[in-house]
Amino acid sequence: MQPLIRTNDLMDRLGREPRPTVLDVRWSLLGPPGRQDYERGHLPGAVFVDLDTELAAPPGPAGRHPLPDPEALEAVLRRAGVDQDRPVVVYDADNGSAAARAWWLLRWAGHREVAVLDGGYAAWLDAGLTTEVAVPSPAPGDLRVRPGSMPVLDADAAAELAREGSLLDARAPERYRGEVEPVDPRPGHVPGAVNAPFAEHVDERGRWRSPADLAARFADLGVRPGEPVGAYCGSGITASSVVLALEHAGVTSADRPAPLYAGSWSHWSADPARPAATGRERG
Repeated sequence: MQPLIRTNDLMDRLGREPRPTVLDVRWSLLGPPGRQDYERGHLPGAVFVDLDTELAAPPGPAGRHPLPDPEALEAVLRRAGVDQDRPVVVYDADNGSAAARAWWLLRWAGHREVAVLDGGYAAWLDAGLTTEVAVPSPAPGDLRVRPGSMPVLDADAAAELAREGSLLDARAPERYRGEVEPVDPRPGHVPGAVNAPFAEHVDERGRWRSPADLAARFADLGVRPGEPVGAYCGSGITASSVVLALEHAGVTSADRPAPLYAGSWSHWSADPARPAATGRERG
């Protein structure tokens, strides 16, 4: 399954078996909670999954959105009706930056048939397709979480990748440069990391750019097919969309995905012994 699916393709898939499980993971860094949007309207049959409390462990030494406990994640996904052998489609409000976290976690858990809805809920509305407010009660799923199916970096490995390959920082340029830091202990970026803002993966409507456009963008950032590349962000959310974008662009593949620094800047910056670079250039 390709990492992205368009609205018309999803509509077609929903009309035949195996009908994909659809998860709504709308979320934003500073709120309000995504469940409020879900309750006002969602895709037919979609189940809401909370990114803060269900797709992450509680904040702590490992960062603001640590990887969830595998057993807890399995329980969440089974309650949402996720089966081992049934495709899953995840969506957020528009640009896929939150949905990519669910995509990445499902892949990390061993599920290979997962896609992000291109353009999210906004694209579904733009297409004039049906929505609903009723909250479904899906039959329990049978997914067995097998953690480790996607590669993960710790702080030392992230630092090494920044020196010897390409470590892409998905945050907004002003956060990368250290000009502002709204949530984490201190500003800056991992020395040697390259800024690759997640917002540039999509156009002004939140639709993903073509593989050729993304491949050219990554090439401009110094990323080369076959060479080491990984991603991080503030807390491991939007960096998941970098992992997806690299795969969509053909720079990496489903069999050889880019690793994610799951703790990201929220983990790195919490240790004063770790250096923080600032400014525009790779430092």
